[in-house]
Amino acid sequence: MIGFVQMIENVNGIINGLVWGPYMLVLLVGTGVYYSFRTNFLQVGKFGYAMKETLFKIFDKTEIAEDGDITPFQALSTALAATIGTGNIAGVATAIALGGPGAVFWMWVSAFFGMMTKFAEVVLAIKYREKNAEGNWVGGPMYYIVDGMGANWKWLAWIFSLFGALAAFGIGNMVQANSVADALNTSFGIPHVVSGVVLAIAAGAVILGGLKRIAMVTEKIVPFMAVFYMIGAIVIIILNLVHIPEAFGLIFRHAFTAKAGVGGFAGATVMMAMRRGVARGVFSNEAGLGSAPIAHAAARTDHPVRQGLWGVFEVFADTIVICTLTALTILTSGVWTSGVTGAALTTAAFNEGLPGPGGIIVAIGILFFAFSTLLSWAYYGEKCAEFILGSGFNKVYRIIWLPLIVLGA
Repeated sequence: MIGFVQMIENVNGIINGLVWGPYMLVLLVGTGVYYSFRTNFLQVGKFGYAMKETLFKIFDKTEIAEDGDITPFQALSTALAATIGTGNIAGVATAIALGGPGAVFWMWVSAFFGMMTKFAEVVLAIKYREKNAEGNWVGGPMYYIVDGMGANWKWLAWIFSLFGALAAFGIGNMVQANSVADALNTSFGIPHVVSGVVLAIAAGAVILGGLKRIAMVTEKIVPFMAVFYMIGAIVIIILNLVHIPEAFGLIFRHAFTAKAGVGGFAGATVMMAMRRGVARGVFSNEAGLGSAPIAHAAARTDHPVRQGLWGVFEVFADTIVICTLTALTILTSGVWTSGVTGAALTTAAFNEGLPGPGGIIVAIGILFFAFSTLLSWAYYGEKCAEFILGSGFNKVYRIIWLPLIVLGA
């Protein structure tokens, strides 16, 4: 049994090295670079307009005169619910712990170009969306691969759907449930199985109602959880304001120079900083992953580009804002060389800045971030399965989804 587990770990290590290796990261970021040049760097030239059409219209309840299942903001909230997850708390900390402060710079680079990758994904999702057998809008990579590239590419759309439906059970379900269970057990002593059962019941009450119920919940959870976590991080950063210049100095200096080991920090090369930063940036904002377009495809909008601007805002909010706040909290608190990594490092930084409530803020943040991710990825996985098996399988997928939450916890 031990030998089998070791074999699985070895195979996973090989695949992981390929997926998050230099070639794939260059391809992912390179796509964003290509779109940036083709659009004359829309994310810069039209940034003000993008914010005007998104951030400043969040509370605009007027309906756009176009068919659709959910509002543009609900589509954004559903997508953000998936992207703003444990990666914003644990992922950033891991990047810094393994790649050094310079990883934050490369995370910014991936986000800058990722804005255009996400923009393109969302535009294509709206342009090539279609109605399913139940009369609801469906879309995403599997649809624009077939309709945009031709029927000869249906095999690729099928593979995307298969991997998407299966991957959802891992990154979107069990990993998230385990993160919540660990956080609640560490902070409040709640048994893992109790957290799993409660999570499954709460998720079931939402997921079994389909996309509209998921969107109704995420549009309320996402703003609250983002603001709650951001306020905690901002307070700590303000308390450590004197260390801000030093933190930015670490980020820019170590983005291009190797860092020797200090304390519990093992040291990192420039390549390590680049790889960790880009990988965590891509993993956090999901630009190029193909998941968010599935939610955006159901939005009410009068033009694909208008919804595409929400994709630009999505990456900006996730990585440039929230991930940066996490990074600055860790760097200004001085705990990044402590030897711990993941959520434990972020918790240590919050406890250092706000002894007592700091760890609770992180625990609650993980709870909301992971729970909202559970909801959105249930929809993503369902739509991927639907492309292969039809809309009649949707309810079956939702039922399979719930017990795995308990298992993951």
